[in-house]
Amino acid sequence: MFEAVLIAGPTASGKSAAALALAERLGGTIVNADSMQVYRELQVLTARPSAAEMEIVPHRLYGTVSGREAYSVGRWVEDAAAAIEETRKRGQVPIFVGGTGLYFMALLQGLSPVPDIPEDIRRHWRERAATTSGSDLHAALSARDPVMAARLGPTDTQRLVRALEVIDATDVSLADWQETTGTPLLKDEAVLKILVAPEREAVYAAIDARFDAMLREGALAEAESLAALDLDPGLPVMRALGVPELLSHLSGAISLEDAATKAKTASRRYAKRQMTWARRFMADWTQVPSGEAAAAAIGERS
Repeated sequence: MFEAVLIAGPTASGKSAAALALAERLGGTIVNADSMQVYRELQVLTARPSAAEMEIVPHRLYGTVSGREAYSVGRWVEDAAAAIEETRKRGQVPIFVGGTGLYFMALLQGLSPVPDIPEDIRRHWRERAATTSGSDLHAALSARDPVMAARLGPTDTQRLVRALEVIDATDVSLADWQETTGTPLLKDEAVLKILVAPEREAVYAAIDARFDAMLREGALAEAESLAALDLDPGLPVMRALGVPELLSHLSGAISLEDAATKAKTASRRYAKRQMTWARRFMADWTQVPSGEAAAAAIGERS
C-alpha cells in the first residue's frame, strides 16, 4: 500500500471523479491540490466537489479560504501537512487531486524558502498589474531581474508579479531562491503518482461542455455574488477561469455568448499550459488517457 496517491492532470480531464472512486474503494481522504478550489466563493466556476460528493468520503482544503485573501503555495503546504497528519491518524490514505503543478512539486521536493513579502509591496504590484499591460510588467522585471524575465513571457502576469514582489522585497532573484528547496512532505518512492493526460481535443471538448453546464448550474449568479464583494481585482479569486469574462458580461461590456466563448478559450489555454508543465516536470508519473483509466490503474497497483 502506498503512503499517498497523487492524481494530477489538466482541467476537465476527469481526475476528480477518479479520486472519488478511489477514495470510496480504499477508504481514503481526498485532499485538494487546486489553487482555486480553496476559495469558498467559487463552487460552480471551479467545479468544486458537490456537497453530496463531499459526504461520500472526507474532503480537505476545499472552500476553506476567503476570496479576500491571496492564498499562497506556502500556506497550502502548511495546510496539506496538517491534512496528511490528520488522515494518517485515522488510518487512511491521503489522495491529492488537482491541476496546480507547483503544489505537487512542493509535496515531493519541498518549497523554496522565499521569505514573506511585506503587504505594501504585494499590494503595490497587484495594483500595478491591474492597471498596466503584461508587456510593461515584463519590462519592469527585465530591468530588475533579467534572469527571471528570460523565463517568463508578457502574458504570464501572475508569475511576473510574483517575481517582481520577490526582487523588490529581497533584492534577490526568485531564480536564486528557487535553487534551494525545503523539506518534502512525501517520500517520492512511497507515493503513487498518476497523470491523467487525455488527447488535447478531448480535453478541449470537455472544457466546452463543462462551461455550458456551469452556466446552467449558476455560474453567472456566482460571478454576480463575487462582484458584489467589491474585491481587489488583483486578488487570485478574481482571476479564476470564467470570472473575468462573466464580470465583463455583468458590466455590460460583452454578451453572455461572447463571455462564454472567451472563458472557454482561456480554459483551453490554461489546460495547454498544464499539459506543458506535466511534460516537463511529471515525466516519471504513470500516464493514463482518462479518469476512468486512472481509477483502473490505481486499482491494479493498490
